[in-house]
Amino acid sequence: MSDKGSSDKAGDQAVATQVMLNLVYVSVWIGLSGTVILYNKWILAFYGFPFPIALTMWHMGFSGLLAFACVRLGYVPSVNMSRETYMKAILPIGALFAGTLWLGNAAYLYLSVSFIQMLKALMPVAVFIVGCGFKTESYSSETFGNMVVVTIGVAIASYGELNFHVLGVVLQLLSVCTESTRLTLVQILLQRRGLSLNPITTMYYIAPASFGFLCIPFFLLELKEMMAATVIRVDPFVFLSNAAAAFGLNMAVFLLIGKTSALTMNIAGVVKDWLLIGLSVALFHSAVSGLNLFGYLIAFLGVCWYNYRKLQNMKRRQAGLAGKVQPQATVLPSKSAAVGEEVPLLNAKGEA
Repeated sequence: MSDKGSSDKAGDQAVATQVMLNLVYVSVWIGLSGTVILYNKWILAFYGFPFPIALTMWHMGFSGLLAFACVRLGYVPSVNMSRETYMKAILPIGALFAGTLWLGNAAYLYLSVSFIQMLKALMPVAVFIVGCGFKTESYSSETFGNMVVVTIGVAIASYGELNFHVLGVVLQLLSVCTESTRLTLVQILLQRRGLSLNPITTMYYIAPASFGFLCIPFFLLELKEMMAATVIRVDPFVFLSNAAAAFGLNMAVFLLIGKTSALTMNIAGVVKDWLLIGLSVALFHSAVSGLNLFGYLIAFLGVCWYNYRKLQNMKRRQAGLAGKVQPQATVLPSKSAAVGEEVPLLNAKGEA
């Protein structure tokens, strides 16, 4: 009796410890993610450095150099990758990565952080559409209806936006499109080519490719503006801390997904979005209307339902795997990643 009681007590303590650790992982990720987003907004819109391509290139260069040093000095094992895989998989992902970061940062020049977070609610919609095109997602009328609800909510939020800017919305929507395509290609890369990439090796391969692609719009569009500017503020502390925060966010994303799951990050992202909307209003005095919030609430509920359905599907798949494995052995899958949950390649802002 006492042995059973001790066992139950030890089990409860283990569960409580794991819950606390998960809360720490989520808190660190939310904190770093909010810091990077607000920091980028401040640098681009208020600090005096309105050059999103140059800022993105700086992030890529900083992350690439750190990753190169970690791999070359032996702190992180390298991944053997063929030239064919690099050309057919890494380069397209690098190009989309560059587009996502450039377009997303450029949107901060025209839109508030709060409204950008509302527009990002369209990400599940875009991933679903692109995934159906690449056959990584299965079409279902229920999921399609779910996506329609999210889209209607974002449309209402956009209609109620007090500082609506067409160019800013176009830039952010293009960023959502490139990011959803990137995530789909990463899923194909990891599933079909069997690569195991951590954040360091990801940056080792992706950052130089993205930096190279960013050079094209930089020389065509932004270099002339920088040369014509009378004053450009460049504080070493500001830019080093900004790049370090972005790099640290990548580590936090990997830690969160590795210790919990990608679905946990998606659910925590919903909380993060509401916090960022509130911080945007408090720090940058972003104007948010009632219609704005009502539309986002509809999109928010749609995203919550989408995540709930994914969680239920994962549980059913895990139960199915347990049923197949149990007659042969008593070992059950320990993580949701074991039942086919995709882990997205990380970006410099740490957003999946």
